[in-house]
Amino acid sequence: MKRLVYLDNSATTPLDKEVFEAMRPYFSDKFGNASTLYRLGLESRKAIEDAREKVARAINANPDEIYFTSGGTESNNLIIKSFDSVLTSSIEHPAVLNTCRLRKNWEIVNVDKKGYIDLEEFKRKLTSKTELVSIMHSNNEIGTIQQISKIHKICQEKNIPLHTDAVQSFGKIKLDCKDFEMLSLSAHKIYGPKGVGAVYIKNSEKNKIKALLIGGGQEQGMRSGTENVPGIVGLGKATEIALKNMNKENLRISKLRDQLKKKILNDIKNCWVNGGDERLPGNIHFRFKGLEGEALILMLDEYGICASTGSACSSKLLKSSHVLSAIGLKPEESHGSLRITVGKQNTKDDIDYVCKILPKVVERLRSISSEYRR
Repeated sequence: MKRLVYLDNSATTPLDKEVFEAMRPYFSDKFGNASTLYRLGLESRKAIEDAREKVARAINANPDEIYFTSGGTESNNLIIKSFDSVLTSSIEHPAVLNTCRLRKNWEIVNVDKKGYIDLEEFKRKLTSKTELVSIMHSNNEIGTIQQISKIHKICQEKNIPLHTDAVQSFGKIKLDCKDFEMLSLSAHKIYGPKGVGAVYIKNSEKNKIKALLIGGGQEQGMRSGTENVPGIVGLGKATEIALKNMNKENLRISKLRDQLKKKILNDIKNCWVNGGDERLPGNIHFRFKGLEGEALILMLDEYGICASTGSACSSKLLKSSHVLSAIGLKPEESHGSLRITVGKQNTKDDIDYVCKILPKVVERLRSISSEYRR
C-alpha cells in the first residue's frame, strides 16, 4: 500500500477516535430529540449543554453565549448579515468576504507583506458609520496570527463590536472572549466532525443579531432546527481534548514545522516562506520560483503526500489566491505556492519523508518548466 502522509490539516482533520466514540451512542441508542420532555430527549439535551459548557470554557465565555451552527461559514453569515456597514480585511476567508460584499456598506483594510493588518489604515477607516468589524484571528493560507487584542482595543475606543473568524485558531491558540464580542469556530479543524460549529455572541450584543433560520426556536431562537446532537457532542469532545493537549502539541508540532522549514529552505534554491513570524503552530507556506502549484500538488500525491496550494475552499478555481495577492505577490509568484499544515497525527518520519521527496519533485518540475531559469 502506498504511504499516506497527510499534511493538509488546515483544510480538514481526521476524526479523533475518542471523539468518534463519544459521538457513537447519539447515532443509535441515545437518539432522542433534545426538545422533548421524556428521558430519551433529556439525555440529548444534557449532552448538548455539556458540550456548550466545554466550548464556552475554551474562551472563558458564559455557556448561554454559545450557539451551535453547521460550521464556520454559517457562523460568519449569521453575524455579518445582521449589520449593514462592515469593515473587514483583504485576506479574509471567502465566507467573510463574500458575505461582506452583500452589505449596503463595506470596506477593506489592507495588510502588509507578512499578512498583518495595517493598524494605522484601520484606525482611519474605522468611523462612526461602521457597525461591525470582522477580522480573522489567523489566516487559513499563510498562517499569520493577527494582533486581535490591539484591534479590539481600537474598536472599543469607538464602541464598535469586533467579530473574529477563529476557525483556524480555536483549539490551537489560547483565546479569551475579552478580546472580541463575537467569534466563529468549526469542529472539523480540531479533529471533530464535519458539518458542525459554533458562534460566540456576547450577551450584550445578542439583540443586534438576526437569526438566519426561523422555525422552532432552538438555540435560544438564534438557530432554529432540530439539533445535530452527535455533531455537537463531537465538537465538545474535540474541544476538551484540544485544550488538554494544547501546550504539549503546539510545541511538538512547531518543532516538526521548523524542521521542515529549515531543511527545505536549505535544500531548494529560489524558495521562500510566505506569512509572518507569529503564525499557526503547524502552518508553513512555501513559494517556489518557476512552478505551478497544481502540478506540484498532483506530483506530491503520487508519493502519497497530501498538501495544498492554498485554501481548500477555493483552490479548485485555479486562479491566484486573493490572500497572496493582498500581501503583494504577482500571479506568477502566487501560482508556485505550497501550503503544508502539520497535525497531531504527524510524526518526525513524515517530515523526513517530505524533506526527501519534495526537493526531487521540485527539481523534476523545474526541469520541464519554460518559466524557470537557473
